Amino acid sequence: MKPAFRFVFFLVLNGLTSCVHPSVKTDRGEPLRSITLKPTPARIERGRYLANHVAACMDCHSRRDWTLLTGPIKPGTLGAGGEEYGKNYGLPGRVYGRNLTPAALNQWSDGDLLVAMTTGVNKQGKPLFPLMPYRNYHQMRLDDALAIVAYLRTLDPVANDVPTARVPAPLRLGLRLMPHRAVLSTDTTALPGVAYGRYLTQMAGCADCHTRRVMGKLVPKAPFAGGMAVQVKSGVVRSANITPHPETGIGRWTRQDFINRFKAYDLAHFAAPPVGDGFNTVMPWTLYAGMTETDLGAIYEYLRTVPPVKNQISVFIATTSKQQTKTNHFSNPKSE
Repeated sequence: MKPAFRFVFFLVLNGLTSCVHPSVKTDRGEPLRSITLKPTPARIERGRYLANHVAACMDCHSRRDWTLLTGPIKPGTLGAGGEEYGKNYGLPGRVYGRNLTPAALNQWSDGDLLVAMTTGVNKQGKPLFPLMPYRNYHQMRLDDALAIVAYLRTLDPVANDVPTARVPAPLRLGLRLMPHRAVLSTDTTALPGVAYGRYLTQMAGCADCHTRRVMGKLVPKAPFAGGMAVQVKSGVVRSANITPHPETGIGRWTRQDFINRFKAYDLAHFAAPPVGDGFNTVMPWTLYAGMTETDLGAIYEYLRTVPPVKNQISVFIATTSKQQTKTNHFSNPKSE
């Protein structure tokens, strides 16, 4: 069976147990389709932090400058969409980050946005391609989901006519079976220790990129062990092993090592250099670098609890013999 058809088969099979018309409600049973939130400065600021630095919505929903290391967001494109994802990500077809600014969402209600974000169905009732990580958000805390919506309303309106996704017809059928219901937690008490790290890790989508996929599905026996491949201009970049394996993962990293790796890309002092035909990475370092040290530390503590997997990763393989292959870029912070 060809890879594209295996991918479609997986979507259809998975969709048979999913809801075609998903509901979104709180854990108290309150439906959210008709919700109208009350924006406050604190809520908007929380949404700004989550959308830019934890869930990193702005990663996929802006245009990135791939001539520079880490592909920082191009000025004037924040939230405006247009970034293309296709064969370079191993996808059957082409999909695009949608425009999330008020120029495109001014006719969307708050409930419309909550449904799309947490169940994968847009205002018109059409399913979103699962590159949108709504499965990470379907158990999000209600306050955090509302905060993100409140922040999106404050973005500068940018008119940007984003192309329509192009996916094979059988895949479109499978997509209609993918969305599922969402139950958002109304709990506002602080999550303890590792539980908080797990919550942030899921919102940040760490497993989505740091887990190898087969037929479009994350390999269940090796979560966070890396290996997902993306074609970039100068070669193939693979996600790193972030399990606590001592040789091939981050098992020898301290909490401060982990935090320092992210903070090295803080735009307060990091200026992305041109890459030319050399190494680049799709990891949105400059966005995640904006996380607080507390939150980065919580993610580290959670990752320490996942099963260690021995999986040596060459994170970059160049397409020309003149370039050097970079191995284990992520696994030894003290060597760089």
